[in-house]
Amino acid sequence: MPTTRQNPVETLARLGYGARGVVYGLVGGLALLAAIGSGRGTGGSRSALQTLLAQPFGKVWLVLIALGLFGFCVWRILEALTDADHRGSDMKGWGVRGAHLASGIIYAGLAISTLNLALGRGSGGGEDQAAQEWTAWLMSQPFGQWLVGLVGAAVAGTGLAFIWKAWRGDVTERLSLPVDKRNWIAALGRMGFGARGVVFLMIGGFLILAALHASSSEAHGLGGALQALQQQPYGWVLLALTALGLFAFGLFGLVQARYRHIDAPDLDDAKAAVARVGR
Repeated sequence: MPTTRQNPVETLARLGYGARGVVYGLVGGLALLAAIGSGRGTGGSRSALQTLLAQPFGKVWLVLIALGLFGFCVWRILEALTDADHRGSDMKGWGVRGAHLASGIIYAGLAISTLNLALGRGSGGGEDQAAQEWTAWLMSQPFGQWLVGLVGAAVAGTGLAFIWKAWRGDVTERLSLPVDKRNWIAALGRMGFGARGVVFLMIGGFLILAALHASSSEAHGLGGALQALQQQPYGWVLLALTALGLFAFGLFGLVQARYRHIDAPDLDDAKAAVARVGR
């Protein structure tokens, strides 16, 4: 009886969705503890990974997460280059593929940071410090303030798209789900995309303010967005709701790792796509 082997790219993608889910679950869980006064404080993905490092077998977990994030990086970049999700070549399709390419680059950075942390080579800086350093570098380039503002607008636009997807979109359209699980998984996805939309909108807003005021110190990452929520009136409620959404997105990521439809290119097609870009 013939056996079917999973495409290596599909394996990387599924490991990647799982690793991303674990990271979001950690961020959401720790933020929820901070909201109810049982944690040390809010933080982003790097802070969550540092907390995991302090647990038994922390280094092992971080290495596994880093490998999964590298897999997600590869999948996102191949999604963009080969149109594996069949987004098309119209303006909307190229926009989604461009966002996937940017996502791949971002997760490559997080994977490297996670691996360095596991190996004891981390710089110790948080996401806000990294965001401010990156913003300062970009602002020092020709038309730097405009570039920072455009990046901020793109990030904020992504946040609005996530909120729209949570409200009206089909969050399970690319999942092959059993009928009895569809409703509660859709609820997880809506909560998750809504929370991601809020934090992306805030991060984009911080970048726009940094551009308007020519001040890189106004840029913040995920941890800074969560802290800003906590500092508002009834901030613990806002933080708790957002944290629950991020935790839900973490669970949704684990569902994606199992049930997402992945039309992965074979290795020869993937190599050809990368070669075309390198010409």
